[in-house]
Amino acid sequence: MAQTSINIRMDENLKREFDELCNDFGLTMTAAFTVFAKTVVRRQRIPFEISKDSPNAETIAAIEEVEAMIKDPTLGKSYTDVDEMMKELLV
Repeated sequence: MAQTSINIRMDENLKREFDELCNDFGLTMTAAFTVFAKTVVRRQRIPFEISKDSPNAETIAAIEEVEAMIKDPTLGKSYTDVDEMMKELLV
């Protein structure tokens, strides 16, 4: 089978970390990308979920609460002393 080359651009640190991990697995980066490509072709899909990190309902509620407090500072209490805040939180 004829071989061809591809050129991939990525962050230098990501490349280094990926190369180190591939070496730990006993693979070259080329072999790892080939495994990925063969799996995509065989399964006819990306072999893992690609999604945007979405906050859960509790985090969304906390974000909305903070946004409301920013708009109306009377909705929450502010602290200038961490110890004071911790005392109230732990009561």
